[in-house]
Amino acid sequence: MSRTDIEAVEEVNTAFYEAMERGDFDSLSALWLEDEISCVHPGWPVLSGRGEVLRSYALIMSHTDYIQFFLTDTKVAVIGDTALVTCTENILSGGPAEDGGELGPLVGQLVVATNVFRRTSEGWRLWSHHGSPVLTESDEDEEEDPS
Repeated sequence: MSRTDIEAVEEVNTAFYEAMERGDFDSLSALWLEDEISCVHPGWPVLSGRGEVLRSYALIMSHTDYIQFFLTDTKVAVIGDTALVTCTENILSGGPAEDGGELGPLVGQLVVATNVFRRTSEGWRLWSHHGSPVLTESDEDEEEDPS
């Protein structure tokens, strides 16, 4: 495992989130392997195969006017032709406005994600994405609750 492998994986992982932020479906599609892929969005069942996975991203993009990812706690491991990235997605998003006016209210969400990549002749490609919502309260929140 060389430092360049880790850098290359970090680059494609970042490109994945940037494509989502831009709503760039073509760029996002190009980052996935051609077959045998899977995806779990927070609260969704497992999606398998390129058709199901890419349809889910098209649906998300069509219903999200604004999304921004702030990635924290990112860790990358590369073994042979497989790479594993874990991170926390600090997501800020907003949907369509009620009456076609300004952007709807922004909502924040924490999701822990695991992204698995495989090395191909075209570079690293996504094999699997799994996002799970963070549901536990922080210690600060518990201290503020008098009950």
